[in-house]
Amino acid sequence: MSITLYHQPLSPFCRKIRIILGEKKLPFESVIEMPWRQREEFLALNHGGTVPVLIDQDGTIVSESAVIADYLDEVYPDNSVLLGGPAQRAEIRRIAQWYDLKFDAEVTKLVLFEKIDKRLMKLGEPDMQTIRAGIANLPYHMDYLNYLCEQRHWLAGEVFSLADIAVAAHLSSIDYIGDVPWVHFPQAKEWYARVKSRPSFRPILADFVPGMPPPRIYADLDF
Repeated sequence: MSITLYHQPLSPFCRKIRIILGEKKLPFESVIEMPWRQREEFLALNHGGTVPVLIDQDGTIVSESAVIADYLDEVYPDNSVLLGGPAQRAEIRRIAQWYDLKFDAEVTKLVLFEKIDKRLMKLGEPDMQTIRAGIANLPYHMDYLNYLCEQRHWLAGEVFSLADIAVAAHLSSIDYIGDVPWVHFPQAKEWYARVKSRPSFRPILADFVPGMPPPRIYADLDF
């Protein structure tokens, strides 16, 4: 039995787990799940009805991206994304949580839901005021990312980690709709170019939402 991952293509939380699986070189069966459909078979796996959900080779079911990330690093310790001592791991988790909680609430949910999910769910036209609010919040987070990139080779230190994965997962989702102002944040852009060149990230850049193609430079390493 292989690993199975239920995921939604542009969800940053699902992308985070796909990148981790790629970094650990763990093959998996990909199952596209649109959680708003609330399929009974899927709800039986996760009563919360959210993605991602991972089914391990032994049948263990794990849901919620932060929990899955910790689980994978414990069960498959090779190519760890949580390296270092307690202080280093705390810093990795702090940065990952910043984007999974604060960035998600202030940018991702406002922009991605209105521009992508709302259309897929057939909920009508996007709310432009909500989108503008999310876009207005983006430079604040990009400033902080630029600062981290100026201080460190990778976001939490010298080693690629869960911090880089979580941040890149969110930014790649926003970048799919062309809303990341990379030109104003050169250090962040250079960091993201290095992330994009990793083999684990290439499948992310191949995602495609029918009727909503990404900008030409989305998958371009030299953007």
